Amino acid sequence: MSDRQTGKVSGGGSDPARVRVLIHAAAPPTEPGAVEQAYHRISAELAGTPGLLGNELLRLADDPGRFVVMSEWASLAAFRSWEAGARHRGTTAPLRRYQQPPVDRPFGIYEVAATY
Repeated sequence: MSDRQTGKVSGGGSDPARVRVLIHAAAPPTEPGAVEQAYHRISAELAGTPGLLGNELLRLADDPGRFVVMSEWASLAAFRSWEAGARHRGTTAPLRRYQQPPVDRPFGIYEVAATY
């Protein structure tokens, strides 16, 4: 039976239990730097959060006002536990107003703008 049939993840040495969460955001022209500021503020508050392995702020290479925040979690259960917790909404509030749907194209090329 192949890995595709069993659902097992193979190769690359990554832990199949880990999950990545992507949040798309855009800075309005009147607020350059707003997404970066919100990202840094939130990341500082999230330091030490159980199950959070790290996060990155990715900037769309051909549209520098559009971003993806990618967080990596030890497991889906760890992410869901944090998401259901009391701190989640307050901690992530600074970025919420900048959230946008993904750019309407089949792929994007992103530069790493910051990492925690």
